[in-house]
Amino acid sequence: MWTFLRSRKAAAEPSAPESQPAARVDVARLLHQLEWTVLRRLDGQLQGDYRQLLRGNGLEFADLREYQPQDDVRHIDWLATARTQTLYVRTYQEERDMTAWLVVDLSGSVRFGSGERSKHDLALEVCAVLARLLTRRGNPVGLMLHRGGQRGIDRMVPPGSSRRHVLRLLHEMAHAPAVEVSEGTDFGAVLRDVAGRIQRRCTVMVVSDFISAPGWERPLSQLSQRHDLVAIRLRDPIEQALPALGVVPVQDAETHEILWLDSQDAGLRQRFAELAQSREARLHEVWVQAGVDCLEIDTQEPLDTAFLEFIRMRNPRLRARMGGTSG
Repeated sequence: MWTFLRSRKAAAEPSAPESQPAARVDVARLLHQLEWTVLRRLDGQLQGDYRQLLRGNGLEFADLREYQPQDDVRHIDWLATARTQTLYVRTYQEERDMTAWLVVDLSGSVRFGSGERSKHDLALEVCAVLARLLTRRGNPVGLMLHRGGQRGIDRMVPPGSSRRHVLRLLHEMAHAPAVEVSEGTDFGAVLRDVAGRIQRRCTVMVVSDFISAPGWERPLSQLSQRHDLVAIRLRDPIEQALPALGVVPVQDAETHEILWLDSQDAGLRQRFAELAQSREARLHEVWVQAGVDCLEIDTQEPLDTAFLEFIRMRNPRLRARMGGTSG
């Protein structure tokens, strides 16, 4: 992930050592603010029904109904379909208690932000909302952190369900030190490590920008076959369109390699946009092939809006009640 440097002096400065902590964040204040803004609006819109956002780890067959657009094709009952010549899907009654894991990527590219809000800031807010949605209903939430490079999980916090536990998870994320690496992220190694650590079926929410060396797609698909997997992709506007800023230095956020680019070159900006569009198409193809629902959030996008759109997508009946399809 290439990031812009503000000046020639900034390009010459050494990277922060591994022992340097992240910027100080008052996680208690952040959580309180999100509870009064994002969570309050979600409660008002959805009356506390998040079953289609976060599915339980125990599923009991309840009934059959006709297939509807956006239904999970893995729930099609082929015997009933063959007998009636109409597509039918199985519906399930979910267990009340559900263990969830937040798998959070804090590699160099995630710590980037072109504006006041970095992708790391966004990840912290997303995890705060998700953790409180679950723990307020007694569902335990655990945390697995990856800080970059070819390693797997760097830090693991067992599941808990109290508000104090949520503050602990946020503190771990906010103050996790950056690491000094000379290679890009291998997110496939992270996902394989996660699969080896979780024994019982649960909900796994992977929070990342998914900027990685190739090869993570198959581990993602394998993880989704065993667990209810939700991908939460963090984006920054500058990753989609290169601004015309003249000759500027850019630095790889993970390997720290520096290049100078003439961003006034219209051809360069066009090639950048085409590469970005190609990557978008490839990522969407990965989500479909793996059967994974993906919540994509921009650093300039309100959290409540993103969550509402995602829940509409996961729940066809709610989407119809709230006014049409999303996006």
